[in-house]
Amino acid sequence: MKRTLAVGLAALILVTGPAFASLKAGVQAPDFTAEGALGGQPFTFHLADALKKGPVVVYFFPAAFTPGCTAEAKLFADAADQFKSAGATLIGVTRGNTNQLVRFSMEACRNKFPVAGISKQTMHAYKESMALSPGWTDRTSYVIDMDGRIVLVYSAMKPNEHVTRTLAAVRALTSAE
Repeated sequence: MKRTLAVGLAALILVTGPAFASLKAGVQAPDFTAEGALGGQPFTFHLADALKKGPVVVYFFPAAFTPGCTAEAKLFADAADQFKSAGATLIGVTRGNTNQLVRFSMEACRNKFPVAGISKQTMHAYKESMALSPGWTDRTSYVIDMDGRIVLVYSAMKPNEHVTRTLAAVRALTSAE
């Protein structure tokens, strides 16, 4: 009984706990290009190009249309205009359910920001991999400054704080300029 409880608790911690392997603030963000959708239309994202316009928020999510990912996308969609007015580009990236990103960009993201499927190489470059769902990414948000440096890393499987923390970091960056 105690062993079963301990194994269950360990599994719960792995599923709900933060990603421990994520890149750290202060390091250079790996450049990447990803194909996805914005408002149901094909979209290509290139980090280096987006950084020419201002800071970038890249948020990794496990898979389209899972409950937490849908809730997180809706929260980011609600705040998309605030990110834009702060001069930031916002993109969600995943390796899970990428065949559903066109519909996800319309329904969950409400046509407000793009979502893209990333390569396995990009996932590994950012050290984002779920232990219990190999091939899927953790739920981690990065704020990257115009020099390509990561200024904020926030990892938590619960989606609630991702928008609040990334928006605050973007505002701090743009008000310092």
